Amino acid sequence: MGVSKPIIRRIKDNIDELKDFEEKISKLDNRKLKDIIMNFPIVYIHSWKDRNKYEVYVGESNNIFGRTKQHYSNMSNPNGWQHNLSNKDADLYIIGHEHFNKSMTLDIENRLMHYLTSVEKIRKVHNGRGNPQKHYYPIEELEEIFTKIWKNLENDNEELFPSLNTLKQSAIFKASPLHKLKTEQQEAKEKILEKIKNALKNNKRGQLIFVEGEAGTGKTVLNSNTFYELFCKYEEAKSNNSDDLEYLTSNCYLLVNHDEQITVYKQIFDKLGIIDQYGQVIYKPTQFINSHSTDDPVDIVFVDEAHLLLTQGQQSYQGKNQLQDIIDRAKVVVVMFDEDQILTTEQYWEYEKLQEYRNNAIKNDNYIKLENQLRINASKEVINWLNSFTKDGIIKNIPKKLGHYEIKICNTPKELETEIKKKVSKKETKLSRIIATYDWKYIKNNHRSCPDKYWEVKIGKWHKPWNRELEKDLSIEAKREIKNQAWAEQPQTIDEVGSTYTIQGFDLNYAGVILGPSVKYKDGHIVFDPKESHNKKATRNRTLSDGTSRKFGEELLKHEVRVLMTRAVDGLYIYACDDTLREQLKKCSNIII
Repeated sequence: MGVSKPIIRRIKDNIDELKDFEEKISKLDNRKLKDIIMNFPIVYIHSWKDRNKYEVYVGESNNIFGRTKQHYSNMSNPNGWQHNLSNKDADLYIIGHEHFNKSMTLDIENRLMHYLTSVEKIRKVHNGRGNPQKHYYPIEELEEIFTKIWKNLENDNEELFPSLNTLKQSAIFKASPLHKLKTEQQEAKEKILEKIKNALKNNKRGQLIFVEGEAGTGKTVLNSNTFYELFCKYEEAKSNNSDDLEYLTSNCYLLVNHDEQITVYKQIFDKLGIIDQYGQVIYKPTQFINSHSTDDPVDIVFVDEAHLLLTQGQQSYQGKNQLQDIIDRAKVVVVMFDEDQILTTEQYWEYEKLQEYRNNAIKNDNYIKLENQLRINASKEVINWLNSFTKDGIIKNIPKKLGHYEIKICNTPKELETEIKKKVSKKETKLSRIIATYDWKYIKNNHRSCPDKYWEVKIGKWHKPWNRELEKDLSIEAKREIKNQAWAEQPQTIDEVGSTYTIQGFDLNYAGVILGPSVKYKDGHIVFDPKESHNKKATRNRTLSDGTSRKFGEELLKHEVRVLMTRAVDGLYIYACDDTLREQLKKCSNIII
């Protein structure tokens, strides 16, 4: 039968409407409905619109009428969110359910904030700190109750409450600090916070917390969640004048060397009010290093995708090692690292140097390893197959036990495109894209030397523009619409081919991976041919610390393939340009050649 329907009422957000509503509820003959609204825990949403964008406040209370009157009493405070309730367009949503208890309303509150932060039309989410609960009765009903609440809200205002599927696929949703952490992530977070507290208490400098995990193990969510928690703890201690304030800080920064991820983080922490209150806290590494001094170290720096840090100078970065330069400018540095996602020579780590940082963290009990795969919705057999392919270069038989995952080997790039477009046409899998190894020429922002209208991936008669090529044909209005969207979220990109430089760090529902001419099959193994690659950042020489020059193209191209083949949550379609590789893949998928 399922759980009962939630009770949702929307009223105009002012004291007169609230008093009228309270009076009506108090006179109800329906004692159950009256009891749920007046005596049960309630979740509520204040929403108002200004210049075509919404702002919201989400809360929960055991006394909705008393709590709301408290909010109204603070409307004269120009620094509080409550002054916005004088807006005539302000609405109050009151949400109840017969199975609500304190723990469940806290979880519902947290989820509402998580989803609302991802809504494009929302500028700000006030009271953005969630308090996710662990175990309680009836936690098994949480999913169904929340879904029913959201669908009712969506029916009331689709602009403010878009479909859950749409929100779940957004880059903001996936990187949000409001995710409920898994046990492994929560334990890592608690250890990081404890280490930070001790470092600040003892005024230590140059502390490195090294978090290592493969693609899809939840590093980004752990990073954003822990970073945000520091601000929340600081604000809470400050408002309560707590003694803990001396061990807390708001002098925190988050760095990532990836343009698209920088955009996502800036949107998240702008919506949660951190940037308004504390100024610029999101940086690219070079920008942070150039604007901060070793003489005046900041308290905390978090580095997401730390494998993208530079280990030699280039252009605007004139140093030798960005990680060391960051450590020199902070008391504590927390890095999220995956050695198998290093893609370019200027990111390449000499083994001894990387081990020095890793071992130093281990010695100080500052090393954390994330093991659980959270991205790929597949069986262990699929994970093992992907690891064998991308790490060992061995193609095993595609497992029959796939879980909720799909693997298909395509005969042509057109077949791969057709399959991906089928997925894009469905709302629940529309975040599906074609991505490829960097084996076709592309020079960013240089079309004078381009022989065609676009830089393209060309395979026989089939061809598609590389990522970012179709954007220049869009109208000014269309460009404005996609300005803050990740590459895969932009509608025109279904007719493009993405690369590691646009897709690294992001999830897709289904990935159509084209393995270009640089990926071959020879003597029972996958091999990589740098001569067939146009990824100069991976194939050029690298000068080592002893002054010698070496190439690491084969290793870096292997990493490129791993990044591409671990993007998909639900399924992977593969087309290999190399005939021998394609035949071996088909053979291992039990297709008769």
